[in-house]
Amino acid sequence: MHEMNSDWALSLQSHNQDFAIRQFCAAARMNDQQQQQHSQNSISELYTYTSTPDHSASSQEEQEFVDSFFNVDSYDKDPLDHQVNLDNEEFGDFTSMILNEYSYENPSMLTDEEPRYTVLEASSSSDDLIGAETISHDIVEAEVDQGLQLVHLLLACAEAVGCRDTQLSDSLLTQIWPAVTPFGDSLQRVSYCFALGLQSRLMLLQHRNNAGATLIQDQLAASSREEKREAYHWLNQITPYMAFGFMAANDAICKASRGKERLHIIDLGMLHIFQWQSLIRTLTAQPDSPPPRQVRITGILEDTHDFMELELGLKSLMDEVAATSSGNIRLEFQVIKETVSASLFTREKLDVREGEALIVNSVMQLHNYVKESRGSLKTILQAIKKLGPSLVTVVEQDANHNGPFFLGRFLESLHYYSAIFDSLEANLPRDSTTRIKIEKCHYAEEIRNIVAYEGSNRIERHERADQWRRQLGRAGFQVVGLKCMSQAQMMLSVYGSDGYTLASEKGCLLLGWKGRPIMFASAWEVHNAASS
Repeated sequence: MHEMNSDWALSLQSHNQDFAIRQFCAAARMNDQQQQQHSQNSISELYTYTSTPDHSASSQEEQEFVDSFFNVDSYDKDPLDHQVNLDNEEFGDFTSMILNEYSYENPSMLTDEEPRYTVLEASSSSDDLIGAETISHDIVEAEVDQGLQLVHLLLACAEAVGCRDTQLSDSLLTQIWPAVTPFGDSLQRVSYCFALGLQSRLMLLQHRNNAGATLIQDQLAASSREEKREAYHWLNQITPYMAFGFMAANDAICKASRGKERLHIIDLGMLHIFQWQSLIRTLTAQPDSPPPRQVRITGILEDTHDFMELELGLKSLMDEVAATSSGNIRLEFQVIKETVSASLFTREKLDVREGEALIVNSVMQLHNYVKESRGSLKTILQAIKKLGPSLVTVVEQDANHNGPFFLGRFLESLHYYSAIFDSLEANLPRDSTTRIKIEKCHYAEEIRNIVAYEGSNRIERHERADQWRRQLGRAGFQVVGLKCMSQAQMMLSVYGSDGYTLASEKGCLLLGWKGRPIMFASAWEVHNAASS
């Protein structure tokens, strides 16, 4: 779509590179003096943009937010996290601060006594050492320059778009396109997706209050339903992100169903049967507890276009259960085609029967009902509580993509998805069609929704685990500690990468990539239900 300049053709060769933006920003300080002496006018001029950003946070709040971007306060820090810090000086222009204020927590790393680049073995000649160090220096400089320029262009463009400066936004996008590609390294690929999101937001902004806005929105929805389903399938096969959520939720459901004759699961937004295939196999394989005699699964399906494929999958699963369970489990499915709202959660509409252990399951669904007023999610959670469920499982992206200000959301989501794309870089070659499908049809769609849309059109409103704890606590739920760490570790070993990290925090199970939180899984019961 957009070809790269030859100046941007040099890409990182290691598939095990650390989180790209953080690495580039850390390395930038090594060459700070050279950059200041040889700065390009075209770059320096871009970051003198002083229009007021579309946020009202104080400078100190902005500084703390940027600190959190470069220093991930997480459960398993990557060593580079300890090297990167931002000065505490007040700053004016947001992107100018990012361009100029990098520093290390450990100043000794910048002294002349410390070697900056790896040299050859001691047996090499001095000329070889000098030549190799010079080449290494040039390569690192080129990589740093490329990465920093790209990140700074994206941030400057996001600020311009947020300030509704369409002329500057167009100019910056013109400079971004030659530097990004969906076939390059992880930073180039994720930046390509964010550039598409900025372009979408800019197009919608230019056609605001125009009859063509709806048409543009339809044209920007590039991936077909078939492509999205295929991408989801490969995402579930290649990465542990979805499997982690299914495994953790199923483990909690199995524990809650012990000693129960009848189990009824309400599945929010059921589109696939992956989770339920695994659950039935786990239930039948429990050596110390017989499975429930009856398992009913009620799926709530808002998009009726996917109903036929779901129906075929459910029939196939029921046939499998009938053939393999020897009559130990009677499996029933029903699908309710209705928009999720508080009025849906009644015993009559969901056909909740006496004597059933009721489970409400939500895997990456509840964030769709987070609105700016939060009223929608609150009423849904309260309606679920009134049903008196034995357990509510919640799996969500552990990310803050629902802040009130566009620039903050952009920065946080760039940080988050860069980690995901880095994990794909470590596990799939760059020319993998599977990787391209996952990035294009799944993650690019999420990124575009976060970046381009506002109001009811913005549905990807991911929040951090602490925020979900507060929301569920206020609605009258208390956490049920997940105790499946060993199973999760065994599951991750199948994916063949040591970059994934696991932790347990306040009863929730957390999955990350190189210290960056990606997913969290949790289980909840009605407050004081156990004692009552």
